Amino acid sequence: MKDAFGIPQSLLILGGTSEIALATARRLIARRTRTVWLAGRPSPALDSAAAQLRELGADARAVPFDALDPESHEETLGKVFAEGDIDMVLLAFGILGDQARDEGEPLAAVRVAQTNYTGAVSTGLICARALQAQGHGSLVVLSSVAGERARRANFIYGSSKAGLDAFAQGLGDALHGTGVHVMVVRPGFVRSKMTAGMAEAPMATTPEAVAHAIETGLRRRSETVWVPGTLRVVMSALRHAPRPLFRRLPV
Repeated sequence: MKDAFGIPQSLLILGGTSEIALATARRLIARRTRTVWLAGRPSPALDSAAAQLRELGADARAVPFDALDPESHEETLGKVFAEGDIDMVLLAFGILGDQARDEGEPLAAVRVAQTNYTGAVSTGLICARALQAQGHGSLVVLSSVAGERARRANFIYGSSKAGLDAFAQGLGDALHGTGVHVMVVRPGFVRSKMTAGMAEAPMATTPEAVAHAIETGLRRRSETVWVPGTLRVVMSALRHAPRPLFRRLPV
């Protein structure tokens, strides 16, 4: 169960090598979290991440998981929840893709959509049902400001995040009053391995800053978290900009 400040004792991360997710795990372990499940494709990186969290004092375990294999999700996640209550699920998997390549290779674009949206729908519903059966818990979904309005430069990725964001908001409404809390996190450009080599966008942030915002959001029982917070105002303006003007903006 969570403590009085909303910090979970147990954490399930879907996307166990995500830099944001691991920064969040480290932060929560320093507070109170003691059990961490890292679900992801088997790899030395996943095993290493679990080992590093164990060094911090957590009981961290790696779990084989593939977002692109929804038929396996029920069994995989069912085994985790069968081990005991999960106080928080962090849905953190996703891929950026390569817009220029993906426009010319539809199957590559479909992989982005299936990973970021279809895989999230499957796991989100399964975890929501399990959390509801417990009667408590939080589902934290890593969305993106890219989903607020699709841009020419990354509309494939942006559209997949727009779908994820809408799904998570609707799921939160469906679970209202059940004891399950859904929180959507919308970071801007995050300095990470995924964005290495890319031109940095204004108001860029870090995995650690996103982790801090997630912890604060849990304490406040927030439904939506922007990182940094100023992006909320910026994206509100961009969302309502006329399309002819929006096309000319250097975003």
